[in-house]
Amino acid sequence: MSLTPDQIERYKRHILLPEIGGQGQQKLLAAKVLVIGAGGLGCPVLSCLAAAGVGTIGICDDDTVALSNLQRQTLYTTDDIGQPKVSVAISRLTALNPDIDFIAHRQRLTAHNAQSLVRGYDLILEGVDNFTSRYALNDACIAARKPLISAAIGKFDGQVASFRGYEEGQPCYQCFVPETPAEFANCELEGVVGAVPGTVGNLAAMEAIKVITGLASDLAGHILIYNGLSGETRRVKLPRDPACPAHRCDL
Repeated sequence: MSLTPDQIERYKRHILLPEIGGQGQQKLLAAKVLVIGAGGLGCPVLSCLAAAGVGTIGICDDDTVALSNLQRQTLYTTDDIGQPKVSVAISRLTALNPDIDFIAHRQRLTAHNAQSLVRGYDLILEGVDNFTSRYALNDACIAARKPLISAAIGKFDGQVASFRGYEEGQPCYQCFVPETPAEFANCELEGVVGAVPGTVGNLAAMEAIKVITGLASDLAGHILIYNGLSGETRRVKLPRDPACPAHRCDL
């Protein structure tokens, strides 16, 4: 694949970087990324990936735009209330970058459809708000041998982790969270600062770009924790649990 003159102009700030260059931009244009969730985290992730030139972006979400979303879900406006998030997001993102092939999956990810959803993509990125979907997605990514980037937020904080549980010695999401916690951050009940999902979503998108372009410093097997009040981040290595039941998918 060679870059057109318009693509060279659009992506020249990437092309100028020795770590990405023309070859890296071609990898981005050839990549297929599935984003699960078009909410607070999904909005900045989708905006960044579309602007970066990720050639095919699937969007999986079954929700509609609500007034309470607009404090943090920056792809949507007041006029969009009641409209499907997937449809509105694709309209806005196509206006941002018509190079991109967007695929709408207006459905909720479940254990029944997870494997069929991830099959056609190179990389999966999730920003969902429930553990049932996360475990189903983790199993599907291990079975399909797809890298999974997971992002989460709550109140003033957030985290991004990268999992390749299908690789020898690498942890998966269930190694990190073996079972649904009795208590966990719930933005609907506890709140979240609107800028937090923007910050964490951008960090997650950066990880996706590093994975696609082959930059060696990606987060595989680690979690990056962001504290919005202190403005600090820390990177923690995650162990693989040899007894993790999710690894049965890799047999």
